[in-house]
Amino acid sequence: MKSNTKTLTEGPLAKQIFLVSLPLALSNLLQVLFNMSDVAVVGRFAGSTALGAVGSTSILVSLFTGFLIGLSGGINVLVARFYGARHEHDVEKTVHSAAIVSLIAGVVLLFVGLLGSPFMLRLLNTKDDLLPGAILYLRVYFLGMPALALYNFGNAVFSAIGDTKKPLMYLSIAGALNIALNLFFVIVCQLSVMGVALASAISQCVSAGLILHALTKVQDCYVLDTKKLHLDPATTKSILGLGLPSGFQNAIFAIANLFIQAGVNSFDSLMVKGNSAAANADAMIYDCMAAFYMACASFMSQNYGAGRPDRVKKSYFISLAYSFGVGLILGGSLFLFGRTFLALFTTESAVIDAGMKRVGVMGFAYCISAFMDCTIAASRGLGKTVVPTIIVVMGSCVFRVIWVYTIFAHFHTIPSLYALYPCSWALTALAEIVYFAHCYKESMRIFEQPKAAA
Repeated sequence: MKSNTKTLTEGPLAKQIFLVSLPLALSNLLQVLFNMSDVAVVGRFAGSTALGAVGSTSILVSLFTGFLIGLSGGINVLVARFYGARHEHDVEKTVHSAAIVSLIAGVVLLFVGLLGSPFMLRLLNTKDDLLPGAILYLRVYFLGMPALALYNFGNAVFSAIGDTKKPLMYLSIAGALNIALNLFFVIVCQLSVMGVALASAISQCVSAGLILHALTKVQDCYVLDTKKLHLDPATTKSILGLGLPSGFQNAIFAIANLFIQAGVNSFDSLMVKGNSAAANADAMIYDCMAAFYMACASFMSQNYGAGRPDRVKKSYFISLAYSFGVGLILGGSLFLFGRTFLALFTTESAVIDAGMKRVGVMGFAYCISAFMDCTIAASRGLGKTVVPTIIVVMGSCVFRVIWVYTIFAHFHTIPSLYALYPCSWALTALAEIVYFAHCYKESMRIFEQPKAAA
């Protein structure tokens, strides 16, 4: 336990956060590539209609996967806190309760996706020519939802103790398999939309199997023992208390984005296809930045549990600087090389032109989100989840819906639609920073009490 704990509670913070975050960023990037390779393969080998069908499901995929990622974030914080405090029994209870909670969540979302896909896609005003393929893609894709939930559980546990290399290795294997299966199912078997969805589901099962097997082999208190799987009431309550607000926040973000997708769908099919291609950059850049958010929560939570208040605030500022830099560099690169990026998904110049309208707005907007999301992660690292969720729901989600029905309704252009992202991020970040400053001051009082008593 000592050697792993040193990764987060001892040593130069800037270096340690970077070393922990880099494999995590690559893991997140590979997870994005699951869906991105689906879009690329169908766009190249199955035509623009198949591209539009798969791309039009991205918001719904983000809704469900975002919930699972948020839930795993609560697991990450709790394991890190107990591990840093060296409460081995609490770590053990958290790991085994979290495994069951994650599996249940994955199964529930599986059935919601299978039964609700037609309704949700129609709610998005999905074009009639894209609807059959989109429904088929979602229903097959969601077969892998329980596996995705378990992978995110395993990833959260390993990340909490500072080991981000194992998840990267397992996801690399699954990612390579996903691309190979995409090409086989689409080019050789001619399965088109169904083929790329099936490839993703199989790959998710492989990544989950590998990471769960690794958890059963570790020699530490976070080992997964199938004989000890049970729901400890108090621990389960803590997991849900931390994870559900985060999960619902991600889901609500996706719901708010449904209104944005509906706005996109109000244009012609060409714009929908171009937007589907360009939207792949969102997940790629955002998830690379998100690695530093998870690292921020892990470092802050474990150092707080270990009684290292000097490293808690520093972890926040260092993670914020990294995530802002990554967003600025990647977003700027997308702005400069947007047409080359879009050519990965389509050979039609008209679709690329449509996609560039989105890239032109979003290229330098991503870095702004770092101030919002890193601050939210910092608050969660201190165990505060409810208020940050309320703030982000009001500042980003509600604000976006209002924007769609006012600013966008008036101008009805792609730039006027996507300008809502930087505006909502900046507004929410300001409120989140004010709240974090307050809860940080409150949380640090525990370390001042012994001095006051003396």
